[in-house]
Amino acid sequence: MTRSANSAARARSPEPLTVASELDEKRGAMLTLATDPTATHAPGPRPPASFFDVDGTLVRTNLLHPTVFYLANQPNPLRSLGALARAAIGAPRMAIAEMIDRRRFNELLFAAYEGISQDRLHILADEAFDTVMKRALYPGAIDLVQRCRAQGHDVILVSGALDFLMDKLVSHVGATGHISNRLEIKDGYATGKLLRPIVAGPEKARLVREWARDRHVDLGECFAYSDSYSDVPMLSVVGHPCVVNPDLRLGKLASTYAWPVIHLGERRAVARLLEHLP
Repeated sequence: MTRSANSAARARSPEPLTVASELDEKRGAMLTLATDPTATHAPGPRPPASFFDVDGTLVRTNLLHPTVFYLANQPNPLRSLGALARAAIGAPRMAIAEMIDRRRFNELLFAAYEGISQDRLHILADEAFDTVMKRALYPGAIDLVQRCRAQGHDVILVSGALDFLMDKLVSHVGATGHISNRLEIKDGYATGKLLRPIVAGPEKARLVREWARDRHVDLGECFAYSDSYSDVPMLSVVGHPCVVNPDLRLGKLASTYAWPVIHLGERRAVARLLEHLP
């Protein structure tokens, strides 16, 4: 190689000191990202989630069953009798509300908790769960939740039930969290009102979107499970809707859109017959 070629090669190659300095700067930047909590960086991708309705999907019971349990277990028989009588008087209004507006139904139902102490709500929670919900789990419900967990999914129970009961169910089935209703408590007693937002009907879909947005989860990769046509908005916001023990209207919709259908427990003969009607 000629002297001029050697000179050109040296001119093209960075000095060793310069290369070392650049590497030090890069290492310093990486160290800053690793140790400085204020350093900005894009969040990594999050695994998908599976959202489960509860009543009719994982358990045979509905919101009425734990409510009746609490009303029947007041501090004395007279109070229990009075609470149950008031609930019975309001039953026709609740029945109409359930057909028209699930949110209004929840408001009317949970008004029955007015005057129950917060301590009593929590003291009875274990017994209410064991007596009402645990016994009513569909065969295969826990297995279905665990299959989702085995895929790395967060499993979120989305229910109009009360939060302290959902805490028990989350623990029992191995889910990771819940979106549920909360009673307003003042001076240690339930006022009979629900805190906003009320988890019912289309509001479930909004709360699922909010949950996913806050955690940078892509809903297009998520799954949702429900038995009820009233949960179509929630089923529609995810990329993978699935129906479980569907009512007639949801079963027909699932057939139209080729949504997967899961039957937990024994299917009723009437339900099987109706599914085949045009």
